[in-house]
Amino acid sequence: MLKFLQDLKSKEHKPGYGGLEIFKYIGPGLLVTVGFIDPGNWASNLAAGADFGYKLLWMVTLSTVMLIILQHNVAHLGIATGLCLSEAASMHLKPFWSRSILGTGMLASVSTSLAEILGGAIALNMLFHIPIKAGALLVLAFVIIMLITNSYRLIEKWIIAFVSIIGLSFIYELSLVNIDWGEAARCWITPSFPHGSMIIIMSVLGAVVMPHNLFLHSEIIQSRQWNLKDDKVIKKQLDFELFDTLFSMIIGWGINSAMILLAATTFFRTQIPITELQQAQETLKPLLGSQASVIFAIALLFAGVASTITSGMAAGTIFAGLYKEPYDIKDNHTRTGVIVSLIVATIIIFLISNPFNGLIISQMMLSIQLPITIFLQVYLTSSEKVMGKYKNRALTKFTLYLVGAIVTSLNIMLLVSILF
Repeated sequence: MLKFLQDLKSKEHKPGYGGLEIFKYIGPGLLVTVGFIDPGNWASNLAAGADFGYKLLWMVTLSTVMLIILQHNVAHLGIATGLCLSEAASMHLKPFWSRSILGTGMLASVSTSLAEILGGAIALNMLFHIPIKAGALLVLAFVIIMLITNSYRLIEKWIIAFVSIIGLSFIYELSLVNIDWGEAARCWITPSFPHGSMIIIMSVLGAVVMPHNLFLHSEIIQSRQWNLKDDKVIKKQLDFELFDTLFSMIIGWGINSAMILLAATTFFRTQIPITELQQAQETLKPLLGSQASVIFAIALLFAGVASTITSGMAAGTIFAGLYKEPYDIKDNHTRTGVIVSLIVATIIIFLISNPFNGLIISQMMLSIQLPITIFLQVYLTSSEKVMGKYKNRALTKFTLYLVGAIVTSLNIMLLVSILF
């Protein structure tokens, strides 16, 4: 079956190795970055800044490093094999194991979509006083239309625009406050564990790596493939992918840092605890003015919509992979995965009385499934049968297992804290 990406490539296309060529490669990493700045991260970051000031900024640095390691590795799978993580699992594992693992991946995508749709609905409630459930339907309809009617290239451009708006919004917000940049710089690189901070630390570090992003990155990185036969070209693609990942994750690091800085310079200084996104937006009005609170809500809306789009794409990738097929929005399997994930997530929103409980449920599901996806990825990318000479080296494998163990431990600790 033809990949949805083939319309992006020409048989005659050859990579230009000039300085500007690398900027044409930027895009896939930014779609992954959206999952790093989704509404769930907003809540954790604002709570970190409101409760502990600058002291937990180091979490953003450490989580970004872990994310770069895992996303860079899974992107290698796509470049070296021409397969996404879901396809590779179906082709190289026994059917029972591949279907079981990818089944949990679909459940994780539903959980992710639930949190993202909720975030967009909360933003609509902030801006237009639309009820949460009605807002969820609006987000659902908009995202499905976007995914069904747009090519990958157009989706990528939309996401880049959304990320730009989010980034500019926080630049504006930060221009309104006085930041102690010296203290911030120290806290970015100095771990600190203030009393009562462990739940927030586990939440931020454990939730930053999301299962759907690992599936998604291995698929969309292939939009920059030139061919799978020329070793020199593959090597150049791997180098360009690293630049794209680093560039995009640094943007995510900046936006997440901005959330903590904003909360630290407003809520922490005034000793106002923040437990919900709506509360943060309302509290900004007397502190920074109504314009700042509106921009805050607009940024949240774009974050919710953008992350819902990428969550839906990931679901399509996972479901198509069950049939050993690539993501192709014109194919029934891909469309089924996208629509089922988003609609089921919205139905769950209608069944729960408290949106906050919905976020807790989604995080519990992700905490359970994430280790499965991480160790699936490490197994496949360490296999010579799958990767050939591009398999993980011993040091790379050790690093990946170490990061996987850390993230798994944090998620288990977070799950236990939620349940008990």
